[in-house]
Amino acid sequence: MKRFRTVIVGAGGYSGGELAAILLGHPRAEVVGLFGSARRDEGPPAMMPDLHPRLRGLLDLPVLPADPGAILALKPDAVFLATPHEASLELAPALAGSESRPACPTVLDLSGAFRLKDAALYPTYYGFEHTQRQLLRAAIYGLPELCRGELAAARGLVSVPGCYATAAIIPLAPLARAGAIEPGRRPIVDAISGVSGAGRTPTPRTLYSEVSVQPYNVLRHRHTPEIGAYAGTPVVFTPHLGPYDRGIVSTIHVDLAGGWTGARVTDALAAAYSREPFVRLLRDGLWPSASGVCGTNFCDLGWAVDEAHRHLIIVSALDNLVKGAAGQAVQCMNAVFGLDETTGLLSSRA
Repeated sequence: MKRFRTVIVGAGGYSGGELAAILLGHPRAEVVGLFGSARRDEGPPAMMPDLHPRLRGLLDLPVLPADPGAILALKPDAVFLATPHEASLELAPALAGSESRPACPTVLDLSGAFRLKDAALYPTYYGFEHTQRQLLRAAIYGLPELCRGELAAARGLVSVPGCYATAAIIPLAPLARAGAIEPGRRPIVDAISGVSGAGRTPTPRTLYSEVSVQPYNVLRHRHTPEIGAYAGTPVVFTPHLGPYDRGIVSTIHVDLAGGWTGARVTDALAAAYSREPFVRLLRDGLWPSASGVCGTNFCDLGWAVDEAHRHLIIVSALDNLVKGAAGQAVQCMNAVFGLDETTGLLSSRA
């Protein structure tokens, strides 16, 4: 049985460590190389267990400077970019190549460098001019529940969705498609994420003694246009930082169109997700929680409808490091390589 050669770039970060742990348990994947987010690092390379002690004795490889030539020399089948946006913008073209000059068969980018198809949005939401417009157009958006057909035919670059975006798009997309949302009314998405969503580089607001529940990037968060583009409806999105390590819970308010009842909402969600392996529809009276999805690739959904006022409250929960990042990337890899999407993703690591 062929094993796929995989490389992780950005292995020192939270998503990189999560990728390594998942791929170690994947029956068809082999981790053949680990790289940092930068081309040059001072001093000798760190060993992976020094950065992620839980991998001691399991993945005793050095984390090397991110050099495209060194990465491609390993002849990988898949490269995961768990890197900052600017690093992905620089690395992805060299690794993905082009249709006439393919390099690595599949590059899975966990950053936001290729999520928005409109290059003009990048200066506003990401703070840089997009210089790879052809690759931006060619990138496949990697949300399997919505884009499975494109992933099955994908070769080249897969742009893995953002964590907040996944938690909003999964509940909203089938409702938007079915016409459940009152025209002219934007759903309101209030979401709270654990501190790991801010990455491993410390800032004052993520320090142990400083972290608190608070909103941030109000009305200007970079996931707002991504949610609107793939959920099929513009939204009002407000992210919050929570004093816990991992997980996202999103509470979404939707004004329903005429004729939409609780039963009809339930039917629409069941039609979209009853056979999806990683979307769990909770029975009436149960509500998603961060602890309920911790360490898993599941997105849990719970909802209730105030029929007198045609108002839906739908709540989603997922682990921002798994379904919101590393697990989703591996699910995409499985889809691209024709594997069952659950391969390597059903064992609990809570």
